Amino acid sequence: MSAEPPARTPVRTAAVPVSAILALRAEVLRPGLPVASAEFAEDARPGTVHLAAYAGETDTEVLGCITLFADPLPGDGTAHRFRGMATAPAVRGQGYGAALLAAAEDAAAARGAGTLWCNGRTGARGFYERHGYTVLGEEFVIEGVGPHYVFTRRLPPRA
Repeated sequence: MSAEPPARTPVRTAAVPVSAILALRAEVLRPGLPVASAEFAEDARPGTVHLAAYAGETDTEVLGCITLFADPLPGDGTAHRFRGMATAPAVRGQGYGAALLAAAEDAAAARGAGTLWCNGRTGARGFYERHGYTVLGEEFVIEGVGPHYVFTRRLPPRA
């Protein structure tokens, strides 16, 4: 007889001010650099949405984050982009990234976006492809950060 695996804590996502996610974004995406290095020009743009992921309904520790904003792609003027996606190392593989992608996709689709895209780290390619994203173009390097691809996903039309 095998034991049942422990039930996972449900992941909750919520829109938050950038100040709520900046520390995690810096820790994961800009380790060893000042927190200010994780601030993006789009953070203050009107219409930008910052999403945080939490364990369960009452936990207040930010365990994942993503930032979403309108940013067209050639051939798709409705496209939205996300950046600053990060998950706390202790909870990787537990659904936080998937929950954030789903929340970003819902938010982008609600705004009329036909495509969601990002510049994602090369090492995250498998994650994005498992969630329906495809690579657009060749690998490129962001100075001081490392190799990336552009990942895109067509969003289903909203009813």
